[in-house]
Amino acid sequence: MDFAFDARTEELRARLLAFMDEHVYPAEAVAEEQRAALASPWAVPPVVEELKAEARRRGLWNLFLPDEEYGAGLTNLRYAPLAEITGRSPQLAPTALNCAAPDTGNMELLAQFGTEEQKKRWLEPLLAGEIRSAFAMTEPDVASSDATNIETRIERDGDAYVVTGRKWYISGALHPDCRVFIVMGKTDPQGADIRRQQSMVLVPRDTPGVEVRRAMRVYGYEDHYHGGHAEVLFDGVRVPADHLVGEEGGGFAIAQARLGPGRIHHCMRLIGMAERAIELMCRRALDRTAFGKPLAAQGVVQEWIADARVAVEQLRLLVLKTAWLMDTVGNRGAHTEIQAIKIATPRTVTDILDKAVQLHGAGGVGQDFPLAELWAAARTLRLADGPDEVHQRSLARRELKRYA
Repeated sequence: MDFAFDARTEELRARLLAFMDEHVYPAEAVAEEQRAALASPWAVPPVVEELKAEARRRGLWNLFLPDEEYGAGLTNLRYAPLAEITGRSPQLAPTALNCAAPDTGNMELLAQFGTEEQKKRWLEPLLAGEIRSAFAMTEPDVASSDATNIETRIERDGDAYVVTGRKWYISGALHPDCRVFIVMGKTDPQGADIRRQQSMVLVPRDTPGVEVRRAMRVYGYEDHYHGGHAEVLFDGVRVPADHLVGEEGGGFAIAQARLGPGRIHHCMRLIGMAERAIELMCRRALDRTAFGKPLAAQGVVQEWIADARVAVEQLRLLVLKTAWLMDTVGNRGAHTEIQAIKIATPRTVTDILDKAVQLHGAGGVGQDFPLAELWAAARTLRLADGPDEVHQRSLARRELKRYA
């Protein structure tokens, strides 16, 4: 088994690492200063657009899309180490490269299932980084870990669909450049097949009846750079029938196709978050003295650092194996591994970040270091794209089936 990156991946890694050192890390403090001076908390700091322009100039744009017609044409295995690097600065780097969720998943969805008109109107400006988008699936009144529970209605009325429902934690909905929602709801709520009751429609942000009610906090954070996570009401929203994505009844299958790559992308970036945590732990341990000797000389601190290194190396190998399987046998063939990394990576990285917070003391829970916000993001990913328990249930059933 060859663990080496190919020549193109190595070249892109070198280019991306230089971009991070020369532009992204220095921009983190600048972005915070600029954001504090902006009139709206959702306005984009000017330095973000500067980063996007520089990334495009360096050829670091749309790296996530394997389709050469729309993206860089990288396989999942090639993209994995690049996404890991962006995870070291998750607020800025993915956006700078036009590789930030939820737009990545929405672009993949439109590239695979969109009509030519839908691609021209929405996919092209998303690929160009001119607009942002949101994916409206999760609802507050049902257990959304089971997507068949959703209650939003999408009803055919002549040459239009009427959307009625309430969603929440809709990422990107508060971004000033958000122009379109991909909304999942039920077109056939009484259908015999519960996985054929759902459909998806494209709802322009400015359509009458769309109300972005409030920002939902995540452990106190509002995630301004990604456009927040909103509660959104769709009150009799009318869109043309040609705004349907795919076919009626295809919403559940489309959602599964969208979530597969999204899950591995999150895990790739989480490894980068863990690497940054380890770096900060080591620097802090060497810099601080307690009880007469450096923190780095304390046995418990050495254990934290060693265990973190072992865990990250294990996770990386599993993520790379999963990426390789997705490339060679498809998402369905890699189902077990996708679920395995979705269970293991957020859980392990959250623990690593928790130790890093502990090592930093009061600084670890404040705004002078990125650790608290990274921890909140990692902990949230034990819920997003399916909670741990759902993946464990499915994975266990697949294992048991082999021996039944």
